[in-house]
Amino acid sequence: MSMQFRIVHTTTFTYDGPAVASYNQARLTPLTTPDQIVVHHRIDVSPKPWTYEYKDYFGNEVTAIEVLEAHRALKVSATSTVHVDRKPGAAPVLTWEEAAHPGVADRFVEFLGLPPLVAPGEELAAQAKAIAASAGLPGEAAVGIARAVAEAAPADAAHQLLGALRTVGIPARYVSGYVYPGGAHSWVEWWDNGWHGIDPATGTEPGDAYVGVATGRDHTDVKPLGGIYSGPAERDVEVSVEMTRLA
Repeated sequence: MSMQFRIVHTTTFTYDGPAVASYNQARLTPLTTPDQIVVHHRIDVSPKPWTYEYKDYFGNEVTAIEVLEAHRALKVSATSTVHVDRKPGAAPVLTWEEAAHPGVADRFVEFLGLPPLVAPGEELAAQAKAIAASAGLPGEAAVGIARAVAEAAPADAAHQLLGALRTVGIPARYVSGYVYPGGAHSWVEWWDNGWHGIDPATGTEPGDAYVGVATGRDHTDVKPLGGIYSGPAERDVEVSVEMTRLA
């Protein structure tokens, strides 16, 4: 069953004194894919900024925001209307030999790395290897590993699942977005002749209640809003997400 949502994601920075300049990159525009269509999107910024838009290395929509006038607060609000109609993921097709082939391993080498942010602990790594050893196909192992992570309920489930999948040679990427009715959320996609999503919090495939915004190697590639400014210490950051189902 398809769904349509209105999402308002607002971030407000306040400072101890006037900031004289700030530069930010916003990754707040939902993805347009065969599974979801962005019906409407806009970003409102106060004070009035200079902006331009571009796609980053991973294909995400980025809005660059520059405010040069002195300000004690910076408010960025993204409003999106998105129609979601996700089809069930295809059955796994790649064999372990095909997944290790340079055509896959070299192509997705960036999604196989294990930097400290995603490197799994010894126990999870051993568990992932055991699941992979008993699975006939990488896609079957991916589901089994995701369910194991969901059962363990770690504090940073998405990064833990990324590391566990990459440990056994399965390319995996981070997805930022929203889930109804919870709001901001993240999940993982692994490669098996196409990207297949799974939510490490539940061990299940994302459905029509999920809206994807950006993909990358980990959270650092998909921060909703990040940048630099010149001025006093930042006093407070307030973030709110309102997600309303329209249909």
